[in-house]
Amino acid sequence: MNELVGALGWLLPVALLFLLFLAGVRIVAEYQNGVVFRLGRYVGLKRAGFRWLIPFIERMVIIDLRTVARDVPPQDVITKDNVSVKVSAVVYFRVIQADKSVLQVEDYLYATSQIAQTTLRAILGQVELDDLLSQRERINHELQQVLDARTGPWGVKVSNVEVKHIDLPIEMQRAIARQAEAERERRAKIIAAEGEHQAAEKLAQAADVLSRNPATLQLRYLQTLVEITSGGNHTILPIPLELLRAFGAVPAQPFRPEEPREEEDEDASHGPS
Repeated sequence: MNELVGALGWLLPVALLFLLFLAGVRIVAEYQNGVVFRLGRYVGLKRAGFRWLIPFIERMVIIDLRTVARDVPPQDVITKDNVSVKVSAVVYFRVIQADKSVLQVEDYLYATSQIAQTTLRAILGQVELDDLLSQRERINHELQQVLDARTGPWGVKVSNVEVKHIDLPIEMQRAIARQAEAERERRAKIIAAEGEHQAAEKLAQAADVLSRNPATLQLRYLQTLVEITSGGNHTILPIPLELLRAFGAVPAQPFRPEEPREEEDEDASHGPS
């Protein structure tokens, strides 16, 4: 009986020590850091691996170091040109200093989400609607820089900010649609006018070439008749070009302004001396 009591007296302290050892065991994952407090005072960080804390004296706060993606709820924004829009975004950030994320801010996830909302309204309120729609990349970069500067003291690194959706009022959507339609019509008219201008230049060059040789004009006339008759059953009555010249429809020779000047020079040379 005394031996049993002695064995229990020896095993009980060992069991208590083993329980205390188990109470202090902590496992820190590779993507985590542990912020250790001893009697409420910060004493250091624990990296990945097996860690042991003094039970009831030390406490460890685990901080995840992986990138976090948080949606920014839709925000009502009034742009610089007084257009009311609803904008939503997404923020990508991660903790790079675990001790600051615990010591400097109560809840870094909530704080980063709130400051992202206010920054989104402040930055987008300084740009016009056209810039918001066309210069999305520049605005995202500016948002990222501002957020990173504000969350830096908390040990949080904002890696990227993306404006996801811009909800425009119905009236503004209709105005933008009308503007786009007018722009397409303007481009179509300009292209058509440029085509007419180029066609007129080419026709003028072709007419100049054809007028130099009457045989060329005759061949072109016959080729046109062939093209007309190839499309189906047509009755063509070819009219000789000489007949048209006789009635003055086609000039026999192109007008050359140099000929009257030569005649005037000859008249002047035969004049009275």
